[in-house]
Amino acid sequence: MNHNIKIVSAEEAVKEIKSGDRIHIHSVACAPQKLITEMCKRGKRKEFNNVKIQHLHIEGAAPYSSPEYEGIFQLESFFVGHNVRKDTQAGYADYIPVFLQETQRLIREGYTKVDIALIQVSPPDRHGFVSLGTSVDATLAAVQTAETVIAVINPNMPRAFGDALFNINCIDIFCEDDTPLIEAHFGDPSEIETAIGQNVANLIEDGATLQMGIGAIPNAVLAQLGNHKNIGIHTEMFADGILPLVESGVVNGREKGIDVGKMVSTFLMGSKKLYDFVDDNPGVVMKDVSYTNDINRIGRNPKVTAINSAIQIDITGQVCSDSIGTKFYSGVGGQIDFIRGASMSPGGKPIIAMPSITPKVVAAYLSMQMMNRIKMILNSLINSGLHYELNKLL
Repeated sequence: MNHNIKIVSAEEAVKEIKSGDRIHIHSVACAPQKLITEMCKRGKRKEFNNVKIQHLHIEGAAPYSSPEYEGIFQLESFFVGHNVRKDTQAGYADYIPVFLQETQRLIREGYTKVDIALIQVSPPDRHGFVSLGTSVDATLAAVQTAETVIAVINPNMPRAFGDALFNINCIDIFCEDDTPLIEAHFGDPSEIETAIGQNVANLIEDGATLQMGIGAIPNAVLAQLGNHKNIGIHTEMFADGILPLVESGVVNGREKGIDVGKMVSTFLMGSKKLYDFVDDNPGVVMKDVSYTNDINRIGRNPKVTAINSAIQIDITGQVCSDSIGTKFYSGVGGQIDFIRGASMSPGGKPIIAMPSITPKVVAAYLSMQMMNRIKMILNSLINSGLHYELNKLL
């Protein structure tokens, strides 16, 4: 590095944490696992207490939410990911229900004031700028307002453009790590998901601007768009499913109302191929979540087609995407931001796509059918008098 940066160990860096602090952790693949590990070591030694942790979803380990750290760490997440779901549902961690676009407001306006931001960035360029890489979301707000910013410099972090770039002068403590970013891989869509993907693809017009949620169904939709033209991207996130459409020219953003020719997102979730695609790519603009999820801004693009799924829909048409019964399963997220934004777009289409039944319902149905069959057989035996002969043998 050509810049006058003092590098310390991760162990030394987290000594800045003290009792009562609120820590913001960089999101998704950017979560600095080296700092998390050292922070938890200090927690085990009970060197501090009552430290609040906040983040959106992060990939990798999140041990601070577990019961063993009760009284030491208190997680207050903006999204209930798979790695903290069990502890949150059991009451050892908290969830703050909030629209994704407003997560940055909680930080910037001091409702969840950040004392220390733990982030991971790309190496500084010749002008002294680093990048937040694959996740800007509410983390930029934490960087801008935190008392102390501790950054892991990682050569594997893509140098993404847009709001992801900022000067190293914003960082107080530096350490290094060359661990590859955690990858997220999505399985091939099932026969049902593929059928849903075909139905949704038929609703997408040429020149539409897409927003996709996470999961098999959005990926199944993307796989069906090979013959479409001039598709644009303005979304909160995208994954590997978009790459073939960019390579084939289907996604070019020519007909967008704003950020023409650019793919706009606030975080990414996928494989190394996706991360490499974003690196030094001026066609991808990573923006603050207040930009990507602003309803009025979304609506300035034409034919915004918001493709999301849900956990359940009741007979009155009410959609539930965040909880099962009284238990939070994920979080409010940005779905409502884009459903509303798409409804404000000229020719926009908000879409909720999901199977009519779940595998558990199928299993329950088959089990019920089997029980009914057994009852029929037993009734037949009783009616035939065979049960009397069986009782004598027994």
